[in-house]
Amino acid sequence: MEITLWGWGLTILVIVALLGLDLTRALRPHHVGFREAALWSAFYIGVALVFGLVFARLVGWELGVEYFAGYLVEKSLSVDNLFVFVVIIATFAVPDEYRHKVLIFGIILALLLRAIFIAVGATLISLFAFMFLVFGLLLIWTAVQLYRHRNQDPDIERNFLVRTTRRVLPVTDEYVGGRLVTRVQGRRMVTPLLIVLIAIGGTDLLFALDSIPAVFGVTQEPYIVFTANAFALLGLRALFFLVTGLLDRLVYLSTGLAVILGFIGVKLILHWAHGLDERIPEVTTPVSLVVIAVILAVTTAASLIKSRRDPSARAHAGAVLGTPTVSPDHDQRDAG
Repeated sequence: MEITLWGWGLTILVIVALLGLDLTRALRPHHVGFREAALWSAFYIGVALVFGLVFARLVGWELGVEYFAGYLVEKSLSVDNLFVFVVIIATFAVPDEYRHKVLIFGIILALLLRAIFIAVGATLISLFAFMFLVFGLLLIWTAVQLYRHRNQDPDIERNFLVRTTRRVLPVTDEYVGGRLVTRVQGRRMVTPLLIVLIAIGGTDLLFALDSIPAVFGVTQEPYIVFTANAFALLGLRALFFLVTGLLDRLVYLSTGLAVILGFIGVKLILHWAHGLDERIPEVTTPVSLVVIAVILAVTTAASLIKSRRDPSARAHAGAVLGTPTVSPDHDQRDAG
């Protein structure tokens, strides 16, 4: 699929405009109620769906199905990314008035990192066919780790970047007017807000490492990979305020994501093997779309049934790297 420079430019302009719209609201901190969060979440999801329909009409439904499959994968991973944002905000007790800035920073950084990894991933795949095998094995390893630690949260305090920052830089005890750096008795110090942003950045990096191979498992078109990622990430700030109180009820979220990542990992390996021997079957994109949609539907339904039958059951983000632990603040999260 050939996308002209005008096509890329117009797409990026639309995404930047939508991001700018979200940024202007984030710079005016206020309490976000359920109705406002629901309307903005519906708006961004609607924009993603309209884009997919227009895209499919212009280039054909085969590529359109690839976009919707990629969007589903990235949206589910973005919700888990959002889950970890909740853990970070709760761990560092981020005041309500600063949560907007933290979230918009996390979204912008995630977009930038994924754009970089998309370019790198597309280049590697075009040069080396065995990268499908590498990506597939990476996703299967991630799926196994996520399933093993599905009932745990990542230990943010033990994050390498967070520990290094605390060891190297003096940190104030209090948030100081939303500043990242301040002076206390003539001594320059960083505030906890900087630590939060570093933790968010580390989380975005890990999710970018997982999400790019995952979406390349359903499409090898860089344009589709980029737009599926971008539209999945847009609107996460509103979604945060909409579903923070509901995330705890998605008790099988990590299990469902582990199954999806494992499935896509196997699909990538079969694709690589098919290139060596055409007798080895491949998993088609329409089949992938159906499988991913069914897994997400079953995961959501099973989670809601479990939480209804056992009100004490709580969901966890899952942990892949580092020493996982159940966050002591997990059950005390609030949406602000």
